[in-house]
Amino acid sequence: MTRRPAPAVHLGLLVALVVTFLAASAAPTPLYATYAAAWHIGPLGVTVAFGVYAVAVLVALLVLGRLSDHLGRRPVLVAGTVGQILAVVLLATADGYDALLVARVVQGLATGAAVGALGAAMLDVDRGRGALTNSVATGAGTATGALASGLVVQYLPAPTHTIYVAVLALLVLELVGLLLVPETAPRTPGARARAAGSLRPDVRMPAAVRGPLLGTAPVVFAVWALAGLYGALGPAVLHALTDSSSVLLGGLALATLAGVAAVAGALLRDVAPHRVMLVSVGAVALGVLTTLVAVSTGSTVGFFAGTAVAGLGFGAGFQGAVRTVVPKARPEERAGVLSVLYIVAYLGMGVPAVVAGALVGRVGDLTTVVRDYGVVVLALVGVALVALLRSRPRAAAPSELIAPPSEGVAPLPVEAVEPVSLGGR
Repeated sequence: MTRRPAPAVHLGLLVALVVTFLAASAAPTPLYATYAAAWHIGPLGVTVAFGVYAVAVLVALLVLGRLSDHLGRRPVLVAGTVGQILAVVLLATADGYDALLVARVVQGLATGAAVGALGAAMLDVDRGRGALTNSVATGAGTATGALASGLVVQYLPAPTHTIYVAVLALLVLELVGLLLVPETAPRTPGARARAAGSLRPDVRMPAAVRGPLLGTAPVVFAVWALAGLYGALGPAVLHALTDSSSVLLGGLALATLAGVAAVAGALLRDVAPHRVMLVSVGAVALGVLTTLVAVSTGSTVGFFAGTAVAGLGFGAGFQGAVRTVVPKARPEERAGVLSVLYIVAYLGMGVPAVVAGALVGRVGDLTTVVRDYGVVVLALVGVALVALLRSRPRAAAPSELIAPPSEGVAPLPVEAVEPVSLGGR
């Protein structure tokens, strides 16, 4: 019989998995310049390597996103971790551009298969802290991967291998931990048949979730489009601003954005989700404008200042969306709901980034493409603001506060709709 660990230990393992998965996905970012020089890859090739990962995540989310709601969390997480281990091995041994693309596809499939189950398992273990950890760990993992990869590549031997060996060691340890912890969502009778049915791509949402999801989706798309800008073009922009080929510098843009996002998620934990998302759209708009001015004037300090402000918007937007949408889902719906949020996120991150890479290759002017990308992000922020204002929560009438729940629908616990707090993500 599997011994049940303390909730804090179990939650810590899940957070570590999220951080490691996203660190692994961000680890190649500082290496793109190295790969480009060695394999003669142009700007389009770099953004395609970035974009195929996002596309693979989307495919996995569409096909496998709801699987853990039926089979249980642990089998899906074990399979996803094994897939991530395979992807890291492929990255460490890649000897050409085609091998890099294959590795990124495998990595995207593994991440997409696991991310919904990871988020749902956090909520299973601790409903209060789970919503917060879902949003904070995302930024922490991305920042850790980009910064650690830059440091390793800059200062340690065998730069295209060492970072992957470190990530591989962490994944193996976490896989052992997964095998030792109990299932948080045991399968129910008929689970196998329902699981087979869940493999058909389906993004329909429970009725209680549809309204909040429609209201928050534009925010999620906008802030992840911002992340796509920094992930795909951030290193090139910094190299152009500083006239430096430092690999560490190439990872700092994404690390700054994601690191500030993680801190923002923790600091804003007690603010109402709708207000958090309003903070998000304002911060993204200010951050993007500051960054565009910095790129136009050649200011490195201004670039990082704008990145930090935009990072506040990135963290606030995703955290607010998770806290608005996910608590309204039943336990058996959580993985599917989280997967839809991530589908919106990776669409926002992948599609604009690949288009921008194609434009850099065609236009030949990085500054012009970054400016146009920033304008698109600002337009998306405008759409998000309109959606937020239209979905503003209204105060419940006295009669609604005492009315019984609709027949056949269990009422949500009180903690499901209150702002969560971090007791100790």
